Amino acid sequence: MARHSQHCIRFSRAVPGEMLGSAEPDGAQILLGNGGGQHPAGNIVTGDFLQLVRLGVRAANDPLIADSVAVIDHLIMRKLPQGDYWRRYHFDGCGQKADGAAYDGSGKCRCWPLLTGERGHYELAAGRDLQPLIQAMKQSSNEGRMLPEQLWDADDLPQAKMVRGRATGAAMPLCWAHAEYMELVRSRKDDVCFDRVELVYQRYATRKVASQVEMWTFAHQSHRVAKGETLRMITQAATIVRWSVGGGVESSDVQAQDPAVGCWFVDLATDILAAETRVEFKFQWNRAWEGENFNVLITEVSPIHPPSTS
Repeated sequence: MARHSQHCIRFSRAVPGEMLGSAEPDGAQILLGNGGGQHPAGNIVTGDFLQLVRLGVRAANDPLIADSVAVIDHLIMRKLPQGDYWRRYHFDGCGQKADGAAYDGSGKCRCWPLLTGERGHYELAAGRDLQPLIQAMKQSSNEGRMLPEQLWDADDLPQAKMVRGRATGAAMPLCWAHAEYMELVRSRKDDVCFDRVELVYQRYATRKVASQVEMWTFAHQSHRVAKGETLRMITQAATIVRWSVGGGVESSDVQAQDPAVGCWFVDLATDILAAETRVEFKFQWNRAWEGENFNVLITEVSPIHPPSTS
């Protein structure tokens, strides 16, 4: 497989009780809870990112999307007698064991016809023929036209009644898969993804408007913000934020705004701050200051997310 400069991953490290996950997926280790083992986060890939195209958030030819498609096709796609199918994610342990025995806390995920439908919506958005994927979904059904959750994607195991390309012992029918099939057929008829939100598509996929706001919350503490973006600190209660630049003695206090949606926020514009400047801030609750100081680093404009032209 060709080396790609970037690709979407399933998730980054998260530890119960810790506010921060790792910002370096190539170094973080993920322990899969279904017996899939421990692996670098950057190696655990899934097709979930295709929903960004389906909903209109990203264009089908976006370089990040295209690179990610190449990665999942290499790692989790399988060619079966009926067509192309995909597993949920790399190293997924939720599925029939290698000897055909049922999942009992560990196993190996097999191909999901549902995911062929999801891939079909991407192929439609990319302007390609999705009829082979419709047929693959259709032909994965049993004699009663029921679609299974998973298909056996290894060699036949007669003793375990496992046949390559046929249903495993997982759920059948999977109503979610049937709904996906119906949406796929409807999308082909309309020549557009049924779920696409047109306003979103026009703004983000066509005009490619990038967000100019970096969110900071106690649950998601951003370490850096690109110069020119707004740092938005969001809290669950009214607060005053005291911030200073570069560890200086001068500081400013800002009262959080209440947008009447159950949270409060403070915006800090960064366009007048120099790159590599560190902004320090803390919070006041009911006249008492938070015992911990927080900080973010102002960086140069990200090449992945150029400034918006809107």
